[in-house]
Amino acid sequence: QVQLVESGGGLVQAGGSLRLSCAASGSIFIINNMGWWRQTPGKQRELVAAITSGGSANYADSVKGRFTISRDIPKSTVHLQMNSLKPEDTAVYYCTFRVRDLVRDGATHDYWGQGTQVTVSS
Repeated sequence: QVQLVESGGGLVQAGGSLRLSCAASGSIFIINNMGWWRQTPGKQRELVAAITSGGSANYADSVKGRFTISRDIPKSTVHLQMNSLKPEDTAVYYCTFRVRDLVRDGATHDYWGQGTQVTVSS
């Protein structure tokens, strides 16, 4: 199966920046799309940004103009550049890959990272 490893979370002051990265490995796969989600206690997980293998991106209204998602297909990596961070951006951030897993069964599967904490202080 595909494993996702996230990095780049941490503590930052409001107005600061962080860059999250997520690398996929462990199988032979074809990437369909990738995304970043976030979750805070007591709330549903929400989609922050998503990008297709072709590079088409979309964003939650709350992060438009501040966050940028990018991908490196040969490296099976997705990034989330977060600028002008606000305290309300505080959450655990999860990356996802939707891939066709050629080793597992040839079907399309969604894989999730373990989550990385982002804390924005006011």
